[in-house]
Amino acid sequence: MTEAPPPPENKNVRQGDAGAAFVLESKGEWYHAGFHLTTAIVGPTILTLPYAFRGLGWGLGFFCLTVMGVVTFYSYYLMSLVLEHCENEGRRHIRFRELASDVLGSGWMFYFVIFIQTAINTGISIGAILLAGECLQIMYSSVSPDGPLHLWEFIAMVTVVMMVLSQLPTFHSLRHVNLASLFLSLAYTFIVVGACLNAGLSKNAPPRDYSLESSKFSMVMSAFTSISIIAAIFGNGIVPEIQATLAPPVTGKMFKGLIMCYSVIFVTFYSAAVSGYWVFGNTASSNILKSLLPDEGPALAPTWLLGLGVIFVLLQLFAIGLVYSQVAYEIMETKSADVNQGMFSKRNLIPRIILRSLYMIFCGFFAAMLPFFGDINGVVGALGFIPLDFILPMLLYNITYKPSRSSLIYWINNIIMVVFTGVGLLGSFSSIRKLVLDASKFKLFSDDVVD
Repeated sequence: MTEAPPPPENKNVRQGDAGAAFVLESKGEWYHAGFHLTTAIVGPTILTLPYAFRGLGWGLGFFCLTVMGVVTFYSYYLMSLVLEHCENEGRRHIRFRELASDVLGSGWMFYFVIFIQTAINTGISIGAILLAGECLQIMYSSVSPDGPLHLWEFIAMVTVVMMVLSQLPTFHSLRHVNLASLFLSLAYTFIVVGACLNAGLSKNAPPRDYSLESSKFSMVMSAFTSISIIAAIFGNGIVPEIQATLAPPVTGKMFKGLIMCYSVIFVTFYSAAVSGYWVFGNTASSNILKSLLPDEGPALAPTWLLGLGVIFVLLQLFAIGLVYSQVAYEIMETKSADVNQGMFSKRNLIPRIILRSLYMIFCGFFAAMLPFFGDINGVVGALGFIPLDFILPMLLYNITYKPSRSSLIYWINNIIMVVFTGVGLLGSFSSIRKLVLDASKFKLFSDDVVD
């Protein structure tokens, strides 16, 4: 079991901390944080938004999307303020688990956060590899419909590429990759929106049905599953680690990064959700590209355009997989690397290659074995992102800044914590229920991703 570190103000400990010195080196500017935040939030999971809307309908879908956006922006801003406050007091935290343990004064919180973060990182890495493999399968099927290759083989190809890219040594070294990722997210969003508009206005437009589940129980369960999916799409869970990449002092830098990130979110999230749900309604797939390229019948948009969108999605997935692997790498290198030797010394390079490659192989294996992309999003959102992004930041702020119990911010924070605790519990139940129901629809290493 990972041991809680000594207080970060101990400079000797920090100097001997390979995870801090290597993976989380602090050299970035505010716009670098914006690139990292955007890659962590604005990914191909936005192609799941029409699928989430089909469990909510138009009105509730818009409401939940907007509330999640406002609350997460507020939450991440509060988190940055808590981190800045601790830094001003001489306790600079570069890990979520250290921050939670220090502010809450509880050793068990250190292990709770590290467990949740590990679950999130692994779940997102698995989802990224799975979706990348599915993108390759979509392109392959459009060229060779009866070809012999299976989904698991495309996942294996993606895993090999991820093993190579995972050797980029530090979070900060991803800044150029994540800038490209930001432009890729805008590019494939515009392509998908254009393709959906083309499909909706064409003579081959699918019939539109926006009705919800017939039974009240199924309707409620679908709604909470959709809410969990939206929570996962907005989720981050690594704000302290992203802030750690900033060169101190960090005051105000994360706020600028968040403004950049949420500007991209506004453009991409709403346009993808509205256009996809408008065309496909309650038949929207968990990957809207699959709806535009149905297994039977003609493509609903120019194949070359969809192919370009799939390529952009595939390229960005590599960046997302890298971002969400950083905490795992930091944990591994804290134990395996020797900070007194160079980052690229033989002593540190060989363990890095082996451990990071094994981690990617692990994620790739589970992506191939359990093709549950939409369902994985729901479970990760309910069990992981909701506690870290919708509850803990408010709690940390209230304890750190001690706002008056009669103040508005105190009650806003408490209401958010109570509401999203309930949402998380119900979302966990509904997401796990759907996972169990879908389990009968696939075989291990199936060629089909279950919606």
